[in-house]
Amino acid sequence: MTPTGEPILSVRRLAKRYGAVQALAGVDLDVQAGEVLAICGDNGAGKSTLIKLISGADVPSEGEIHLRGEPVRFVSPQDALTRGVATIYQDLALAPRLAIYQNVFMGAELTRGLGPLRVLDKRTMIDQASGYMVQLGSAVTDATRPVASLSGGQRQSVAIGRALRWNADVVIMDEPTAALGVRETAQVLDLIRALNGTGKTVVLISHNMADVVAVAHRVAILRQGRKVIERPVSGLDADMLSHMVMTGREAA
Repeated sequence: MTPTGEPILSVRRLAKRYGAVQALAGVDLDVQAGEVLAICGDNGAGKSTLIKLISGADVPSEGEIHLRGEPVRFVSPQDALTRGVATIYQDLALAPRLAIYQNVFMGAELTRGLGPLRVLDKRTMIDQASGYMVQLGSAVTDATRPVASLSGGQRQSVAIGRALRWNADVVIMDEPTAALGVRETAQVLDLIRALNGTGKTVVLISHNMADVVAVAHRVAILRQGRKVIERPVSGLDADMLSHMVMTGREAA
């Protein structure tokens, strides 16, 4: 999807201290509606801290977060999720022994019946979960399959399907291709493109510069808790981007 240029998510002077350690120091960042924004940096650069603050997993020491132009203060990831910001962590937080539809609707199961007499609406959950898989172009459309039977890339589609179930406008993906092979990595990149194609805004945290160049519209590079570079990905290759992450300077 082509970004609109209007920030759906903004942070201003965002900072986080853990005792004497300044993990994040006055970061300003705009995430435009409909874009894929990559956040890159070496270990300890502040990426994880920034995501924790945006996702509601932690609270800022200073600064503000704005969602759709309004100031917000998330008190938990669930709070962020109900307001349209979903975070898919590297471990995916899936229940392998449960079926795809059970994972998609976990904590938000659909029921049917009259008054206080309610039963799980299994059929509707299966149909809707299958629809999310189709929407993402996943090869797995049988939502009754257990997650344990899926590949790493297919499990990512289930986690993304859960974000669609919550109708999240902003989906944060933390190292989604980590530990995946070439084929599964390609599947996940296709999932990111498909998710963005549905109109969702994606914030991608990645150490893989080839992945960033393949799917991101823009990149923000953090170094020692500060944003040092923010620019379009157009015109960059993976080597140039790696050099920028290592040096904190624009590629020549």
